[in-house]
This record gives sequence, structure tokens and C-alpha cells, in this order.
Amino acid sequence: MVLLCLVTILGNSLVILAFVMDRNLRHRSNYFFLNLAVSDFAVGVFCMPLYIPYSLTGKWHLGRGICKLWLVMDYLLCTASVFNIVLISYDRFLSVTKAVSYRAQQGITSNPAIKMVAIWILAFLLYCPAILFWELVAGHSVVAADQCYAEFFNNWYFLLCASTLEFFVPLLLVTYFNVHIFHDIQRRQRRGSVQDCEPPRSSSLSWRFCGLPGPGASSPSSEAEDNVPYSMKPKKGSLGAECSSPSRDNSVTPENDYSVSFCAKTRSKLQQDKKIAKSLAIIVCVFAVCWAPYSLLMIIRGACQGTCVHSFLYEGAFWLLWINSSLNPFLYSLCHVKFRMAFLKILCHKKFATLRSGSF
Repeated sequence: MVLLCLVTILGNSLVILAFVMDRNLRHRSNYFFLNLAVSDFAVGVFCMPLYIPYSLTGKWHLGRGICKLWLVMDYLLCTASVFNIVLISYDRFLSVTKAVSYRAQQGITSNPAIKMVAIWILAFLLYCPAILFWELVAGHSVVAADQCYAEFFNNWYFLLCASTLEFFVPLLLVTYFNVHIFHDIQRRQRRGSVQDCEPPRSSSLSWRFCGLPGPGASSPSSEAEDNVPYSMKPKKGSLGAECSSPSRDNSVTPENDYSVSFCAKTRSKLQQDKKIAKSLAIIVCVFAVCWAPYSLLMIIRGACQGTCVHSFLYEGAFWLLWINSSLNPFLYSLCHVKFRMAFLKILCHKKFATLRSGSF
């Protein structure tokens, strides 16, 4: 338990520190990852340490006031973590499927801040009023003096409604966003592969020869170009091999040179969208595995008043819920090149300097 707590604190503090030290991470969509890291960091700093003695002894020794505070923080932070995952998925969905309008809003700095604040407000309203005022409305408390759990712990109707909003609806949303991202990428790939098969008839067909729309058409949707990792950008020497000019004498004209560079640029964006879809799929799968057991067991336990679910099984599902907060920082480093480079810069500064000098 202590080890899991330390991993959660150190991993998420590394994400927060990366934002402070690396300006390259201060992109609009990455602020949502920062919001998620803050909620997960607070879980490791406050929720886990206070729960460990309670889990080992079976008794709460810190008083009623601290218990209420712990419950509010635990439900608030875990719910905010889920809602942040939904927000990240929605932002990725827009960046891939509606790139024109998404890029047009890049300069609106207040838009991400409003969404981030809204996440915390919605997370607070879902559980915290019930935690604070359930006892006053009911007129009595059902929690023993040496125990610490919410008054609605055995209320099946409330748990079903709250779990639907906290887990099932978010799971459907992130699945919907992820499926549409994959469909959008597959559609663009099929369109590009069909156009690639068309034989070149004249130099004016160089756009279709590269699997691209003409100069007046809109390019395929993708995230901002500056998010494309350096290693993914095509080198000048490989452009001619991938999108050769259809001119008869193989001369490099301004039109052909522009079409080749535009083709390579668009393909690099498509590769970036593929990485976005894969990283989002991993985050969604981890979220589902960590949250599904607890959400289902909580509803079942409430329906049978705690008699049909073994306490050990419920305790395991409860800790699995917190494991999600420990895994999120590692998902960033594995799925995002800029996060990986920022972590390397912080942890191994000399190695990062060597790699950077070698890349140039």
C-alpha cells in the first residue's frame, strides 16, 4: 500500500514538474493531462495515506470531522479523474475529426480553463452534497463511531444513479469518441490508398498521385502540426521515394515540389493521428479495467446491504480503483513522445542533452 502511494505521488508529481520546466508541453490539449495529474497526485498525497491505517485495523481513529473531509476528497478526486479522462478523449476526438475548427480555437486561452474548472464543479456536485448533508436530511447517522464511509453506502438507488454518471456514461462517451477516431483514420487511409493507385497522366495530377486533394481542397483533419514529433517528420531525402513527381523528365518544378512536401506533411499528420488513437485506446482500456469491478460491486453491495459481497473482494476492487491514478503517468510517457522527452530531461539531463545534440 505504501509503495503504491509513493508511485502515485512520484509519477504524477513528475507530470506536474514537466509542465513547469518544459514549455513544449504547454499545448492546449496537454493542460487536460495536467488537470488529471493534479487530481491523481492529490489521491496519493491525501486519500491513500489516511486510508491505509483504516484498511489494516478496520477502525477509523481520526474523528468524525476528518472522516467527512476524507470522504469528500476521495469522491471528489476520483470523480474528477474520470471526468478528466472524458475531457481528454473529447479533445482528442475534436483534434482528429474536426481539425479546422479545433485549430481555429488554439489561441483561445480561456476555453481550456473553463473546461478544467467545470470538471471540478461537476465532480463536486455528484457526491459531495450527499456526503455533507445526507445525515442532516435523514435525521440520523447509520455509520458507527469507529467507521468511516458515506451515509448512502447501502442506498442502492442513489448508488445506481451516481455510478451511472460516474462510470457507465463516461465509459460510453470515451468509447464513442475512440471508435469515431478510428473510423475517421480508416476512412482517410482508404481514400488515400485508392488515390495512390491512380496512374499519373500529367504533371497536373501530382496531387492525386500523392493520395491528396487538390490545392483548393481541404487537407485531412489532424492535430496541430507542431505536435508532430521530430522523429516522425519525413526527411527530405525520402520525399521523392514516397510521393514521386509524375512529370516525364523527372524535373523538379515548383508545383511538383510543393505537392511532394504537402503530401509528406499530410502523411506525417495521419501518423500522428494514429498515435493519438492508440494512446487513447490504451487509456480507455485501463480506465475500464480499473473502474468496472468497483462500480459493479458497489451497486451489488448496496442492493443486498453488504451481505452478498465479501469484504476482501470489495477491498481489492477499491484499491484497483486507485491503481488507475498510479498508472496514468506511465501511460503519458509510453504514448506521448513529448512527455517521454520531458521526463528524460528531468530524470537524465545529461543523456537528454546527448540525444538532443546527436539529433541535430
